[in-house]
Amino acid sequence: MPKAKVLVLRTAGTNCDLETAYAFKKVGASCQLVHINRLVSGETKLDKYNILAIPGGFTYGDDIASGKILANEIRFKLKKDVTNFVKNGKLIIGICNGFQVLVKSGLLPNTSGTAGELQATLSINDSGKFEDRWVYLKTYKSQITNHKCVWTKGIGDVIYLPVAHAEGKFIPKDTATLSEMKKNGQIVFTYCGKKGERPGYPENPNGSVENVAGICDTGGRVFGLMPHPERHIRTTQHPRWTRIQKKKRSLDGLQIFKNGVKIASKL
Repeated sequence: MPKAKVLVLRTAGTNCDLETAYAFKKVGASCQLVHINRLVSGETKLDKYNILAIPGGFTYGDDIASGKILANEIRFKLKKDVTNFVKNGKLIIGICNGFQVLVKSGLLPNTSGTAGELQATLSINDSGKFEDRWVYLKTYKSQITNHKCVWTKGIGDVIYLPVAHAEGKFIPKDTATLSEMKKNGQIVFTYCGKKGERPGYPENPNGSVENVAGICDTGGRVFGLMPHPERHIRTTQHPRWTRIQKKKRSLDGLQIFKNGVKIASKL
């Protein structure tokens, strides 16, 4: 089976690109870090890859708003390339700042299947401060029957990942958009308590509407989330790893990368 080819997008302020590339390589992908200017100039062609990964960081210093400048670059300079990439069944993942980019470029939630309209945002945390902590996430598949995100197949009902952001509050454009997302099976992760119960603060670290932590497009191949799966791909990254029995240890982030690479290697 050929290796999945992953393009990890970077620009000024990206700082999780190496960790993201490492996670993809750990599960067998071929990975290349590419500056956005190389895509805009045509020096590197997006269609040569199977997965586009937009990692975490503070692109362009988060001027204007988190991820907004990079989102506009994608929206206005790479729209045709990215639209064709998605139409060809290829995969995109945006993590933290990358999630902000996907939302602010109109690639998510994209309930109509026509990218471009901005239907949501990720805004300043209700706490008014940068939140750096581990959180529990509930997979929305346990609440709906038409969950379709290809990145989260085989993931447990409740997983544990770290967050690190100041603008992670998911806010849909309106109640109609949120209802459409639910109907389409686009809500992938919600923040929760340790046993899956409804969270308060700090279990929901940012105040996201209906505790939304991660979403996908209508096809389930474009996926964005605020928590960092690349920071939980080794046992020793868990903050309590020495107190957990070996048979109960899990690598909650690694399965996300495995799933993406498995699908992409068939493209």
